[in-house]
Amino acid sequence: MVKPPAYLRYTVLITLLFLSISHFRAQFYGQPADYSFSLLTQKQLARADSVLHTGIQPYIPFWNTNYQHVADTHRIFKYITRDYALDKVFFQHLIEIKSRDPWFCLRVDPILNLETGKDFGNDTLSAARLSVNTRGFIISGTIGKDLYIESTFSESQGFFPRYISEFANATSVIPGQGRWKVFKKTGYDYANATGIISWQACKHLNIQAGHGKQKIGDGYRSLLLSDNAFNYPYIRFTQQWWKGRLQYSHIYASLMNLVSASTRVPVNTERLFQKKAAAFQYLSINPVKYLNIGFFQGLIWRTPDERNRVQFSAEYFNPVLFTNLINLGLNRTNNMLIGSTLKLIPVQKVVLYGQIMADDLSNHLGNGNGWGFQGGIKYFDALTIKNLFLQAEYNSVSGSAYQSPVATSMQDYTHYGQYLGFTPGSGNEVLVISDYKYKRLIVNARYQQQFFNGNSTTLPSSTTYRAASVGYLINPAYNLNVSVGVLSRSKTFSLVNGFNSYTNYLYFSIRTSLFNTYYDF
Repeated sequence: MVKPPAYLRYTVLITLLFLSISHFRAQFYGQPADYSFSLLTQKQLARADSVLHTGIQPYIPFWNTNYQHVADTHRIFKYITRDYALDKVFFQHLIEIKSRDPWFCLRVDPILNLETGKDFGNDTLSAARLSVNTRGFIISGTIGKDLYIESTFSESQGFFPRYISEFANATSVIPGQGRWKVFKKTGYDYANATGIISWQACKHLNIQAGHGKQKIGDGYRSLLLSDNAFNYPYIRFTQQWWKGRLQYSHIYASLMNLVSASTRVPVNTERLFQKKAAAFQYLSINPVKYLNIGFFQGLIWRTPDERNRVQFSAEYFNPVLFTNLINLGLNRTNNMLIGSTLKLIPVQKVVLYGQIMADDLSNHLGNGNGWGFQGGIKYFDALTIKNLFLQAEYNSVSGSAYQSPVATSMQDYTHYGQYLGFTPGSGNEVLVISDYKYKRLIVNARYQQQFFNGNSTTLPSSTTYRAASVGYLINPAYNLNVSVGVLSRSKTFSLVNGFNSYTNYLYFSIRTSLFNTYYDF
C-alpha cells in the first residue's frame, strides 16, 4: 500500500488536535459561484442577525448553521408546470438519483457555453466574428450526511477579442482556464477539470480535498486570494468554534510556474513544469452578529531542486496564523503575504466591506513597497425594488505587490502565470455593478475604470470596461440561461497615442454560468 506524503500525514495529525461530531447539512458547488448567480445567496446572507462566515468561498456548512439557502436558491423559482418533460427542462437537474432516506443523492448536469458574436473595435480592420464552444458536465452528490463529492470536466474552443488573445499568447493560458493549444490557426483549444471530496469529519471540522480554487473576501475582487487563476490541487481544513462565531481555515496547495522543470526535455514527452507549494490561513471572527473581522496569511514556499522536488521544513506545515510571519518575515526567500478583511451590516441588506494587504514593506527590490486596500458597499433590494442589486468597489494595489522579494519570478504570488490576488496585478480600480432579476429575467450592467502608473517596462495607461446584458434563466438548478450582451473596452496610454485600442464586442450566448471568469482587465 502506498503511503500518503509525509507532509499530508503531519498536517492531518496537527489538525486532529482541534477535534471534537456533526452532520453535513447542505449541498454546494465546490468553487466560488458565478458572481451574478450567487447574488441570491448573498442576499440571504446579508442579514444583520447572521452569524454565517461569508469571507471564504466556497462556503462550508456546519452543524449549527442553516446553509440550505446557499445550496438551494433555485427553489425560490416556482415550477413552470407539472408536466414532467417541461419541468426537466425548466426546473430540475438533468439527472437526479436519490434514495428515500435520503442517504444517497447523485446529480448530473451539463456545462455549456455556446457563444457567438462580433468585435467592432479598432483592433481589427473589419468586424471579426468570434465564438466560444464549451461542452462538459458536472457530477455532484452526497453519501450519508457527512460526505459530499463533485467533479467537473469541460472542453472548449474559442476565438476571442484581441486583448484576450494577446494575453493568452503572452502567458500561454486562457484567463482562469489553463493552457491552450492552437485551434484552426487563430483559435484556442483548452480544457478544464475540477474535483473535490468534502467530509464533515467531526462537529468542529470539515476536510475538503481536490482540484479547484478558493476566494477570500466579500468583494467582487480579492486582494488576498482570488479565484482569478487556474485550478490547483489542495487540501483544506475548516474548523468552527465559539458557537459558530469563529471559523479557521488552513489550505495547503500545489502551484505551478509555466517554466520547464528541466533544461532538457526528452523526445516525444510532455515537459514538466516547475512546482511551488503554498499555504494559506484565514481566521474569521463574528464578535457580534452584524460584524465580521478576518485575518489572512499566504505563503509561497521556495521553488524545488533540480529534480523538481520541493524541500519542506516545519515552517511550511505550521497551521498557526502569523507565527510564520515572525520566523520568515515578508522579504525572505519564501514569499509571504498578510492581510485583513472586514464586513459590516449596518442595516438589513446593506453590506460594507473591505480588505488591506501587505506583501513586502521593505522596498527590498527598490521599486516600492507591496501593499493594497479595498473598500466597497453592496445594496440588496435597492431603492425598495425586490432583487435589484447595486455595488460600488474601489481597489488600489501597488506596483510591487505579489512579486517575490528575492530576484526571481519563480516565487511570485502567482499560479499558471496569473496573480492569486488582484486580477490586474496592480493599479487603481473603480467598479460599479448593477443586477436586476424579475422572475426569470436577468438584467445586469457593469462599469470599471482602471489606472496603471507604469514602471520601467510598462507605460502609464488607463482601461475603461463597460458591459451589459439581458438574459432569461431557463433552468435555475444549474443556471442554464440565454443572453444577449455587449462588452466595450478601451485602453489608452498617456504617452503614446498610437498604441490605444478599442474593443466593442456584441454577442449572443447559451450557457450554464456556474463559475467566474475574469476578462475585465
